[in-house]
Amino acid sequence: MCCRFAKGEVLTDQVSHGSITFMARQDPAARLSQLVKHATEVFIDRGYKNTQMDDIASSLGVAKGTLYVYVESKEALFDLVARCADSVPSFEPVPGLPIPTPKRGATLRYIRDRLAQNQNLPALLKALSRTRPVPLRKEFQEIVHELYDAVERNRQGLKLLDRSAKDLPELAALWFEGVRGGVVAALGQYLEREIRKGTMKHVAEVSVAARLIVETVVFWAVHRHWDPHPQTFDDSGVRETVIGLLTDAFVQE
Repeated sequence: MCCRFAKGEVLTDQVSHGSITFMARQDPAARLSQLVKHATEVFIDRGYKNTQMDDIASSLGVAKGTLYVYVESKEALFDLVARCADSVPSFEPVPGLPIPTPKRGATLRYIRDRLAQNQNLPALLKALSRTRPVPLRKEFQEIVHELYDAVERNRQGLKLLDRSAKDLPELAALWFEGVRGGVVAALGQYLEREIRKGTMKHVAEVSVAARLIVETVVFWAVHRHWDPHPQTFDDSGVRETVIGLLTDAFVQE
C-alpha cells in the first residue's frame, strides 16, 4: 500500500535535538516518512496501550510537542502507521497538517478491508473447488507458498496487529476470530478431504494440523524478525525449508 493524502498546507518548524535533525533539515514528506518508521517500531515494541507520544518523540530525538505538528493525536498516528505498514510511504503531495484524528471506526474498517484482500488465497480456493485429481505434492506446496508470501509481504502490519490486539478488542476479534480463523477453517476443510481420499497422512485432529500450518508459517515469515536473540538466515532458504518440511509432514508419498 502506498500512503497518499489530500494536498494541504505544510507547517514548518526548526526543532533539532542532539544528532537528530529529523524536523529541521528534511522536507515535510521525508519527515512524515521518518515519523511513520519510528512510530511503527515503537507500537510493535510496546503495543498500542503502552505506547505514549513521549516514547515516539524519544525514538526520533525530538520534543513531544513537535509530533503534534504532524498528527493531531496518538489515534491519528496509529491510523497513519496502520495504513503505511509494509509499504514505502509516499507523502507527495504532503497532506494537510496535522493529520486529524480518524472518525470512530475508520481505522478498524481500513484494517478489515486490507485483511480481506490478503485473505484471498487463490491457490487454496482453487484446490477446494477442484473435482479432478492433481499432483497433490505440487498443489500443497503452492498453497503453503502462497500463504507464506502473503504473510511475509504484510509482516509489519500483522506484527502491529498482533501486538495491539490485546489492547483493542475489536482488532483482536477481526484478526484472531475472523481472518486467522477463516484461513485455518479452509485449510482444515482441504486437509480433511484429502485425508479421506488417502492422499494425505492421517492426523488425530485436523483443526490442530491446520492451525499448526498457519502458526508455523506465521512464526517464520513474521515473528522471527522480532526475535530478541535473532539468528541470521537466508529468507528464501527459510521459506523453502518450511514449505518442504510441511509438505513432507502431510502429503503421502
